[in-house]
Amino acid sequence: MIRDRAAGRELTEDELIAAYAVADRSVPRLRANFVTSLDGAVTVKGVSGGLSSKDDQNMLGRLRMLADVVLVGAGTLRAEGYGGLRLGSKRRAWRVEHGLPENPTLAAVSARLDLPADSPVFTNAPTRAIVITCAASPAEQREALAEVADVLVCGEDAVDLTAAVAALGERGLTQILCEGGPHLLGSLTVADLVDELCLTVSPLLAGPGARRITDGVAATEARPLPLMHILSADDGFLFLRNGRGIR
Repeated sequence: MIRDRAAGRELTEDELIAAYAVADRSVPRLRANFVTSLDGAVTVKGVSGGLSSKDDQNMLGRLRMLADVVLVGAGTLRAEGYGGLRLGSKRRAWRVEHGLPENPTLAAVSARLDLPADSPVFTNAPTRAIVITCAASPAEQREALAEVADVLVCGEDAVDLTAAVAALGERGLTQILCEGGPHLLGSLTVADLVDELCLTVSPLLAGPGARRITDGVAATEARPLPLMHILSADDGFLFLRNGRGIR
């Protein structure tokens, strides 16, 4: 059960969907979704699942349902054991009713292309996946992945995320959901591409050792991201939505 903190009442499924819907899907928007402990950890024992809950997983499903494309770093694909990105039947039906393809597209970001072409991410995908890389990536691996995914070369020595977001938009994939990992979120932040952060706060103290939800080596200016709403679950989880105006 998820409640609106301001109104103090339980929200229906339709109200939860409306709380995260955007007014105009044609306007590009990059939304990031992460879960964190009270003390800022992004994982417990190396994966985010230890921080999550049933309500958090349902929230992830809603955000995927509202997205055109799910953007994920290669390291997160491996660590979290991603397979083909397929929504449940009710969420697929909702998308069809609203004029969207049954499933969002998955886009993997990798400069080194350490992604096997026989990965379930590609072989079990209901919608042909996208791989975003750079010109310096291994040409032989680009050719292998092109058999199972659409390969976009964005940037020379490193992935140019600004160009990547623009390339996705040119394909009509304007509503982007970034699911991590921390390095990808850090790079998107440096490039000033993050319009919105949906953050689940887990009522756990993870202790030292875990990474933060954002990572990287490049410094960047702090940017305001105003609070849009706070939702809460009976088990103590908080769901924060922070966002800025449309770019």
